[in-house]
Amino acid sequence: MGCGECVGGAGLRLSFLWSTTRTNGRSCWLLRLWVVTELLPEFPYHPDPVATGVIAPSGTACVCCGRERGYVYRGPVYAAEELGGRLCPWCIADGSAAERFDAHFTAGTCLGDDVPLEVFAAVDRRTPGFVAWQEPQWFFHCGDGAAFLGLVGATELVACPQALEMLRREANDWGWQSNQVEHFLGSLDKDGEVTAYLFRCRICATHLAYSDFT
Repeated sequence: MGCGECVGGAGLRLSFLWSTTRTNGRSCWLLRLWVVTELLPEFPYHPDPVATGVIAPSGTACVCCGRERGYVYRGPVYAAEELGGRLCPWCIADGSAAERFDAHFTAGTCLGDDVPLEVFAAVDRRTPGFVAWQEPQWFFHCGDGAAFLGLVGATELVACPQALEMLRREANDWGWQSNQVEHFLGSLDKDGEVTAYLFRCRICATHLAYSDFT
């Protein structure tokens, strides 16, 4: 199965899913199309959740609003009811999913500064989370939530020296020798079993990161 999208006139966005099936020994393509007439909501603390993979094209009806809106959220949800793949981005952004199901989208683990409760709530209850090997953690900096940019490895971190130095300090705090630390940093891979999670402060633009592994 695959998915994709294209943009047409008047700002209409066409999303589609395709899959193959076999009939009488022959492979056949099944294609489902739907038009997304609404722009995806903006998430200040997770600017591109489509790129990070937690919001994806889908014809599934949202369990909160009951509408097929062309996208669903595929990231972590912390709630009594199983909601994975059943919420649309709009119900996350306006807080209705959090209110109806007492849902949270982070694990509640914070890194960095203390922040007002309303800032934490905006991240925890109205922002798409992200998938991590261990329990996801969210950075707060300059009194605000940081923006999650995605998974990164050694290659991507070359352009983010502040984040790389933060990861170096993190590994040093584990008591590793310097050669072990540098080997670890060089082994980071955004698609691998040892990876890092990149954020950017919304106030001072400092890059922040932490790492985890299987």
